[in-house]
Amino acid sequence: MADAKSNSAVAETNEAQIAVHWKEEEYFDPPASFVAQANLNDPAVNERFAEKNFPKCFEEYADMLTWFRRWDTVLDTSDPPFWKWFVGGKINASFNCVDRHLAKHKNKAALIAVPELENEDPVVITYQELYVRVNEFAALLRDFAGLKAGDRVTIHMPMVAELPITMLACARLGIVHSVVFGGFSGEACGLRAADSGSRVLIYMDGYYRSGKMIDHKAAAEIAVATAEKEGQSIDKVLVWRRYPGKYVSAAPMVKGRDFFVDDVVGNYRGKRVDPVPMDAEAPLFLMYTSGTTGKPKGCQHRTGGYLAYVTGTSKYIQDIHPEDVYWCMADIGWITGHSYIVYGPLSLAATSVIYEGVPTFPDAGRVWRIAERLDVNIFHTSPTAIRMLRKTGPEEPKKYHYRFKHMTTVGEPIEPDVWRWYYDVVGKREAVIVDTWWQTENGGFLCSTKPGIDRMKPGSAGPGMPGIYPTIKDEKNEDIPAGSGKAGNICIRNPWPGIMQTIWGDRDRFVRQYYSKYCKNPQSKDWRDWPYFAADGAVLPADGYFRILGRVDDVINVAGHRLGTKELESACLTVEEVAEAAVVPVADEVKGRVPEVYVALKPAYAPSKEITDKVVATIETMIGKIARPRKVHIVPDMPKTRSGKIMRRVLAAISNTLDTGDITTLANPDVVEQIRVAVQGKEKVATKEGPEDLKQFGKEE
Repeated sequence: MADAKSNSAVAETNEAQIAVHWKEEEYFDPPASFVAQANLNDPAVNERFAEKNFPKCFEEYADMLTWFRRWDTVLDTSDPPFWKWFVGGKINASFNCVDRHLAKHKNKAALIAVPELENEDPVVITYQELYVRVNEFAALLRDFAGLKAGDRVTIHMPMVAELPITMLACARLGIVHSVVFGGFSGEACGLRAADSGSRVLIYMDGYYRSGKMIDHKAAAEIAVATAEKEGQSIDKVLVWRRYPGKYVSAAPMVKGRDFFVDDVVGNYRGKRVDPVPMDAEAPLFLMYTSGTTGKPKGCQHRTGGYLAYVTGTSKYIQDIHPEDVYWCMADIGWITGHSYIVYGPLSLAATSVIYEGVPTFPDAGRVWRIAERLDVNIFHTSPTAIRMLRKTGPEEPKKYHYRFKHMTTVGEPIEPDVWRWYYDVVGKREAVIVDTWWQTENGGFLCSTKPGIDRMKPGSAGPGMPGIYPTIKDEKNEDIPAGSGKAGNICIRNPWPGIMQTIWGDRDRFVRQYYSKYCKNPQSKDWRDWPYFAADGAVLPADGYFRILGRVDDVINVAGHRLGTKELESACLTVEEVAEAAVVPVADEVKGRVPEVYVALKPAYAPSKEITDKVVATIETMIGKIARPRKVHIVPDMPKTRSGKIMRRVLAAISNTLDTGDITTLANPDVVEQIRVAVQGKEKVATKEGPEDLKQFGKEE
């Protein structure tokens, strides 16, 4: 009978239902001083952006911009789900981020670029200087590289001021830019260049990482060869030099193909290029997802709607004023950097800080010294970075005299225990926190508290953004009511201006991946029949604050109980000794899959059985015996990407004796073998055979 009941439970468990054991957290009120100065402190915004006022409510964001021609139609739904925003409008993103600020703010810092080496001073670029440099490089792109509106350019650069200059020069001409994260390989760059049809690559010769000069130009040779293998020839490689006049790469410059920007741009000194009025629906950029396997997926973002959405959300949710010094620690090679380092803040005439290197170099106090020196008052980073800063220097923020009014967390759910350290220690209990949820495809925030209006709640992203109407659905396309305690798939019921236009060159994949699952009527032109499927699990308590549980793919099905890996990791991080945690699925003959836990300890602690026992006990107490891990491994460090993301797919491969795949692009590839030996023993037993879900775990498409 027991077996029959067990099988029945498995059969009845809905695929969309993820077991939820989170306890509800307390609320924190925004300080009165913050509310008084907030860009958005009027609760009437909820009425203005209510569904009855959709889509005209988004004119509020579009009106923050300067248009060459005002739009005729706010939202065109004639070709669902390929929504069109501000149709008939003419606009230029570069003009909105640079030119229009000159009358009031030309001598104000637009960008402050902080080199990794502390003996090199920050480089301050005013709005006037940004205007000059963007114009000169735009002239080079047009007259030397022969590029025009609609052409694509692939940019593979690190975090230096020349990167936003390059992007804004492209936008000035209507050139579609595709920025590849600097830590990606030359092959990844070449594949993206081929997919987008780029014939010009833009590189940096080298940059600093953990105190070492990285030879970045060497990747360009691989990128060119990869693109040509895919059938795309590269005409020119434009190379910015880290130190003008000094080449820091060992890679040879190919005559007739490779050119130093600082040499060529001299021919365009003083040149001015009129910004090209672009259709609101003209593509502004492509942002490829970061998957390591399969064909790259180019998310195509429009000019008008995207710029309106990131400007509105930067003003209302980031609370950016022209007098603020704003530092987003993301990389511009990700969507967060596009939206909330470059386009959003600069459209509001903010001062945006760019940091070249590693947050913990040369020590755990570096971030706080930068914040103190530059008088940063808005700070924006990821839970990964917050956990790393807590691990390496939990008391460091107390040593420095910076004052944040506002802090953002973005990129993945933040564990309540980590949130509290961020609030108590980093924010000194004076800063408002917004815990934002959104994706590369979305352009800007989808869920967040409104910092001047809403209370904060650790671990919860908050309600839908103004004009965003989320819901949680089960596999039968039924909405799961708030307060039910059941989790499911979070969806957005309506279009919004920041949503991607399509997947570059693949309309069918766009529809299939994001809309087919919950589309009520494929023939309908009513947006209500086309909810957007985000592929994230979530739960909605009675208070209306969405709690994101992570990717639907990152759920472990244990004997019919769907456990979110994020929830298990959050439990691990409540253990005093634990700095970082990663949970992966392991095949089990009886239960199908069981969790296995990897933890890295804070510097003051040594590995011990007492710690592993404590981790197991904590999981059992907070979640239940169903979540008991098969093993807990204490590791010296987690395998991480250059952006600090834990590569759970590598750990899952080790636990399941599968091939770990390509690890050459990891920041710390040597640690993989150390972990493998600790888990499997000295003799390699990895095989490529194994269940498909385990081989794909942790891999983005």
